[in-house]
Amino acid sequence: MPKLKTLPMNALNEIPVPNADAKRIVALTKSSGRITGYQLEGGKILDKPGAIELARQGGIRGVGIANRKGNEYLKSLPDDTEENNLGNLPTVKE
Repeated sequence: MPKLKTLPMNALNEIPVPNADAKRIVALTKSSGRITGYQLEGGKILDKPGAIELARQGGIRGVGIANRKGNEYLKSLPDDTEENNLGNLPTVKE
């Protein structure tokens, strides 16, 4: 398991345990520069609330759930790799 950084981990409200068949997020969907959803490996696109719920159920690997001003969102679990950070992923059209 990758080494997790302590400070960024403290910013997460929940760290769901992924199921054996959990998928990774490979791309983002955006509207006016804001993330509106996520594309999983295999091509399935989920809106933000659906992805958060799936992550809670263990269906998404490598993410935690954070909250800012009452809005929940997914955040990459910190590791030593920048390429898998959600902000570094490509954007796809919904």
